This record gives sequence, structure tokens and C-alpha cells, in this order.
Amino acid sequence: MAKLRPGRAYREIKQPYTRKSKYRERSFIKGVPGIKVVHFDMGEKGKSFGYKVALISQTARLVRHNAIEAARVAANRYLVKKLGNKGFYFKIKMYPHHVIRENPLAAGAGADRYQTGMSHAFGKPKSSAAIIKEGKELMFVSVPEGAVDVAKEALRKAASKMGIHYKIDIQKEAA
Repeated sequence: MAKLRPGRAYREIKQPYTRKSKYRERSFIKGVPGIKVVHFDMGEKGKSFGYKVALISQTARLVRHNAIEAARVAANRYLVKKLGNKGFYFKIKMYPHHVIRENPLAAGAGADRYQTGMSHAFGKPKSSAAIIKEGKELMFVSVPEGAVDVAKEALRKAASKMGIHYKIDIQKEAA
């Protein structure tokens, strides 16, 4: 099994090349891998706690699905440890729908004999990513008034897993 490429290889947003073939079935990506994000809603669903603490992106990036899952796990674990299972509501608002393709090039002796190089370089689907635009709310935590600092720390931990520039916005929820 090939090693996973680092996130910096895919962080820039580029218009993906779309293959257009005279044969319709060749114009689609086949075998898109599933996403690793397990839950998008955690904690006490549907309950208003009073304060909404949101993580907002300050840069446009691609964030892969395994980074989103790592951020979810880090934030959720911290929130459960500090506030319990029912003391917050945590929601992820980004979805990894962008398919990342890779055209692996063989290296070593004799590689030129069995490889087409860049002549048919559409690539095979390897992963998926969420397209993050500047100013987009990525995730939020709804907490009571005394737990705003806990929510800020949880979102800081989540942002460190995704490698983005961010700001944390605190709003009072309407009753």
C-alpha cells in the first residue's frame, strides 16, 4: 500500500481537470473512496445553549477528509472531557466532496518500460477534500455562558489539525 502524501501537496485550490471523452462513460471518475468523517453533529442535538462559538477560515484551502476527522476527534474529545456528553452541541459545516486524483510515477530500474508517464495522466481517485473559502464558517460549538473558553480551546485544537489560518467568533444565540 502506498504511503499517504502530505497535506501540503493538496492544499492549494485549483480548478480540477475534467476529462471529456467522446465515450460518455470515460468522462466520469470511477471508484471514489469513501470519507472518513464519522459524525457531523455531536453532543445535545437541537438544543440552544446560549452562546455560539464558531471557527472561521481566513484563507482559501483544500482540507482533506482525514484532517477533518482528526479535527473532529480532537475537539469532541476535549469537549466531552470538560463538559460531558450533553453539555454542548458541536457541528461540522464543511463536507469533503472534491475528489483528489493522483498519477503515481514509478521510479527505479526499468520503470520506463511499463509506464506511460504523463501521456494519460488523469490519475486515480485517492482521497476527497473540502473546498474552504475565505470567511467560511467551518464548525461551531453551542455552549452555556460559563463554557465559552472551553469551546474556544476545542476549536483551537481542531484548527491545528487542519493547518489553516483561522479566527474564532463568539455570538449570543437568540432565545
